[in-house]
Amino acid sequence: MTELSPAALRGAVDLSSLRNRPAAPAPGAPAAPAAGTPFADLVIDATDETFGQVLELSRTVPVVVDLWAEWCGPCKQLSPIIEKVTRELGGRVLLAKVDVDANPQLAQSFRAQSIPMVVALIAGQPVPMFNGAVPEEQVRAVFAQLLQLAAQNGVTGSLAVDGAPVGEEAAAPEEPALPPLHAEAFAAIEAGDYAAAIVAYEKALAENPRDEDAIAGLGQVRLLDRVQSLDLQTARAAAAAAPLDIAAQFDVADLDLAGGHVDDAFGRLLDLFAQLPSDERTPVRERLVELFGLIGAGDPRVVSARNRLTSLLF
Repeated sequence: MTELSPAALRGAVDLSSLRNRPAAPAPGAPAAPAAGTPFADLVIDATDETFGQVLELSRTVPVVVDLWAEWCGPCKQLSPIIEKVTRELGGRVLLAKVDVDANPQLAQSFRAQSIPMVVALIAGQPVPMFNGAVPEEQVRAVFAQLLQLAAQNGVTGSLAVDGAPVGEEAAAPEEPALPPLHAEAFAAIEAGDYAAAIVAYEKALAENPRDEDAIAGLGQVRLLDRVQSLDLQTARAAAAAAPLDIAAQFDVADLDLAGGHVDDAFGRLLDLFAQLPSDERTPVRERLVELFGLIGAGDPRVVSARNRLTSLLF
C-alpha cells in the first residue's frame, strides 16, 4: 500500500471554485451539517452546492469522499464497506458520498475519469485513497493511515453522533474479530510488509480455497507489492523501448491499474497478447485473468476486455 500523502494529488485536483460557496445550499439541495451540529449519520450526501461546507468540516475531522454512480457495479461493492468502516469509527471520520452524474462540477474538480474513486480531505487538502473496488481489509488499513496522517496535520477532532459528542479520548467501538490469518495479513499490510501479507493470504487459501476475502486480498496485495518499487516514467520508457517485452508491459499495466486507469491496463495487455506468438501468450492471459478478478467480473470494462481476449483466443 502506498503511503497516503496530500502532495500526491497536488495539481491534479482543483477545489478552489468550491471553497467560496455560500453557506446556504441552492434551493432543494440538502445541507451538510456544520461541525457543531449533531449528526444523525456519519454518512452524508454531498453536492456541488454543499461541498464548501464539507471542505470546512475537513478541518475538524478527515472527510472521505466517495465518488460513485448508480450504474457503477464496483461502487456497489466498495461503498457499503466504506460506510461500515466510517460508522465504526464513531465520529473520527465523516463520509461524503458524491453522485458524479448529479454533480458534474465535483466530478470535474476531482478529475474522476473512472469510478469508484475515493479521496480524503484533510484541512481542505485532497489525499488519494482508492480507485476501483478493494477488499475490506485494505480499506481498514488505508483508513488507519488516514487517521495517522490527519493527526500529523493537527486534524484530531470528533463529530457529535445522534447528539452525543464523541471525545478524542473516547474508546473506539470494538471491531469484529478477523480470522487469524486475515488478521495477520491485515497487520502486515499496515506495516507495509506485503510479502508477509501474501504468505498469510496464501495460507488462508490453502485452508479454504473458496475464501473470497482471501482471494481478493491476495490479488490486491500482490499488485501493491509489484508496484511499490516502480517508477512510472522509467517503466513507461522501458515499455516504449521494448513493445514485446512482457515484463516491461506488465509493469506499466500494473501501474495503470493501481492508478485507476483500468481500460489502459487491459488494452495494453490485450495488444501485447495479440502481437505475441501463440506459445508465448500464456503469462499474459494469466495476468489478465488475475487483473479481471481485482476489478470484478460484472464490471463493464472487464466484460469488454474478456470478450476481446476470447476473440483473440479463437
